[in-house]
Amino acid sequence: MPTTFCAPASPFAVRAVRTVAALASSVLLVSPLFAGSAQAAPVDGGQPPKAPVPPVKMSQVGGERLGQAGVQVQPRGGAPALPDAKELTARSWIVSDADSGEVLAAKNPHWQLAPASTLKMLFADTVLPKFPKTRTYKVKPTDLAGMGAGSSLVGIKENLTYTVHDLWLGVFLRSGNDAVHTLSAMNGGTEATVKEMQQRAVELNATDTHVITPDGYDAPGQVSSAYDLSLFARAGLRNADFREYCSTASAQFPGDTGKDGKRATFGIQNTNRLLSGDYDIKPYPGIAGVKNGSTTNAGSTFTGVAQHGGRKLLVTVMNPEKKQHNEAYREAAKLFDWGFAADGKVEPVGRLVEAKGSENESGKDAQGGDPQAQAALDSGGLGGPWAVAGLGGGAVVLLGGLAWLVRRRRPAAADGGGRRRRK
Repeated sequence: MPTTFCAPASPFAVRAVRTVAALASSVLLVSPLFAGSAQAAPVDGGQPPKAPVPPVKMSQVGGERLGQAGVQVQPRGGAPALPDAKELTARSWIVSDADSGEVLAAKNPHWQLAPASTLKMLFADTVLPKFPKTRTYKVKPTDLAGMGAGSSLVGIKENLTYTVHDLWLGVFLRSGNDAVHTLSAMNGGTEATVKEMQQRAVELNATDTHVITPDGYDAPGQVSSAYDLSLFARAGLRNADFREYCSTASAQFPGDTGKDGKRATFGIQNTNRLLSGDYDIKPYPGIAGVKNGSTTNAGSTFTGVAQHGGRKLLVTVMNPEKKQHNEAYREAAKLFDWGFAADGKVEPVGRLVEAKGSENESGKDAQGGDPQAQAALDSGGLGGPWAVAGLGGGAVVLLGGLAWLVRRRRPAAADGGGRRRRK
């Protein structure tokens, strides 16, 4: 076999080869960032990236079936069929009885996903009981530092004074990260608040949740699940102030002080569209909260509670694949419809467990939850006062609906803890 000799490369050629190699290496290093972004380039000959799949093994808190991937439901005779996969595109969802905690149906309920501003339910359940609503606080410039770019805001300004009641309206109605950071400052700071939220999650047996920020803004490692978000909602709803704030459709919020010394106010509307409505969706009958969210990583997330007659349901939806405007609310409404129609016609596939230390922590009592918790739900919980709150909110919604018809569509804005995104 003849031997081939190569002439020595010129210095210019060597530099050119090294440059090309360096560029190739940098592309290899950067490509994972591109692959994980919202604008990932097509792969495999122009095919879009594959949708993520749930882990094979997930938590079994609440029941063995809740740790299995896919839809879990056990119908009896005459049970209505669940909407098909084309109508329910969320990566994870769960329908449960708000009183007993029984899970009627679920899809990947323990899949750990970015929660967006639905994590504010845990923030409220942790911090809200600490301060009377009449307490006032003057906002310091440092209180508003550290919020993520594009955060949803209610419009709090430094060196102005607000009541705790004002701040919680800002948290629940406008999902205001500025309100969250102000309350966190009152609570000893963001770091201390995050630590307390994580401790509270552990107390609630919310094992899927890892808290990084108090407001739900996108952060590496910050996750929760549809199951845990339902636990947070159920725990929070046992607090009368929590119920008041999450069921309020609209309110007046303090603004600047004028030259005459009087404090102006401006209107805010709840971004929970099943409560306040929108140009393309009506308020859901019997809705009474709880919290919504939307960020780049989380997509749209929502936990809601509604009552029809004596039946009270919790529904959580996380990250619908269909990106239609208000899709999370549409899918939640379909699950509410199914859940109310399925009353008494399905066997539970699991349950929402009680907090550590409660009499029913193990969840083995087939008759329902912790007696004290049940009493809270029955007397002044999701019963009478909630029905009144829902009707009152609905009256506000009717007035707001006329304004929506006139204004048609508002500019896109974030209704969650993180970056602004088009709805």
